[in-house]
Amino acid sequence: MAITKKREARKSVHQSGWITLDGGFAARPCTVLDLSSAGAKITVDDPQAVTAKMRLAFSRDARTGRNCEVVWRRGKTLGVKFVR
Repeated sequence: MAITKKREARKSVHQSGWITLDGGFAARPCTVLDLSSAGAKITVDDPQAVTAKMRLAFSRDARTGRNCEVVWRRGKTLGVKFVR
């Protein structure tokens, strides 16, 4: 019997956000295209500058937001999963 992994429903948000790299010293703007409880799809201007781990927030304050890991990249669009 195969186990089917069902992805959580995503909500289209098209909202401005911030990704924070290097422990909060390099905040960069992004656009959050969609969001679920498990992760998000974002676009960034310079995808090569984005490291594998970051913090995603809806304000520039590095103390807010959620820790993320990049799980896929397609041009300027990135898929991230939320981690603890």
